[in-house]
Amino acid sequence: MRTALVTGGGRGIGAAISKQLAKDGYRILLTYCNSSKPAEMVVDEIRDSGVDAVAANCDVTDAREVALLATHPWVIEGIDALVINHGRYDRIDARNLDIDHLRRTMTTNFEGAFLTWNAVKSNLTDNARICVIGSQLGTRGSPHGADYSASKAALSTWARSLAQSLAPEGKRVNVVAPGFVDTDILAGDSPEKRASREQEVPLKRIGTPEDIAGVVSFLVGDKSSYITGAVIHVNGGLYLP
Repeated sequence: MRTALVTGGGRGIGAAISKQLAKDGYRILLTYCNSSKPAEMVVDEIRDSGVDAVAANCDVTDAREVALLATHPWVIEGIDALVINHGRYDRIDARNLDIDHLRRTMTTNFEGAFLTWNAVKSNLTDNARICVIGSQLGTRGSPHGADYSASKAALSTWARSLAQSLAPEGKRVNVVAPGFVDTDILAGDSPEKRASREQEVPLKRIGTPEDIAGVVSFLVGDKSSYITGAVIHVNGGLYLP
């Protein structure tokens, strides 16, 4: 059976990706950081569908924990799909951003991705597919998320560079850049703010985690075999780069 490793796979977009890839025939190794209950619920749902799944507690900013993840038997057997989805987004005005906050965000969102890749790269199968979850803010920026935007921009350019390096080996790397998605990031919106967001989107709705998972499914599947180094924006027409 094919194996997919999904970082931050226990909630939100990551949970939807884990469930979708399980439907696609992958056994799922998903990571979470400290909060085990949502991750275990995802694992139980996948197992109930007849597909094997495991949740691993892993702080991707800790090289020792990531190295331990790389010793998991499924990783050693070979990873067919690597989905880098974890991340943090702490709203703060760009004018008030301090170096400590910037470092925390970059360490989690960018360095955590690199540590994960670096730890498992020798265990990727010959035609492995890598999908990085970026953000529209990595291109357009944000007045209240400069650190997040910078980290996602770094992720995208790193992934595209990796795509060029790995292409001769038959491995593909692509980025999915969501817009507004119904996750914890928007949970604090008032009804008025949510309605305003919906009106801002040309398709007149907020995206769902499943909208993102469907694109990831395509990019790690065989029907996208000639796509690598792409940044696919999934935002209902909100931002057209």
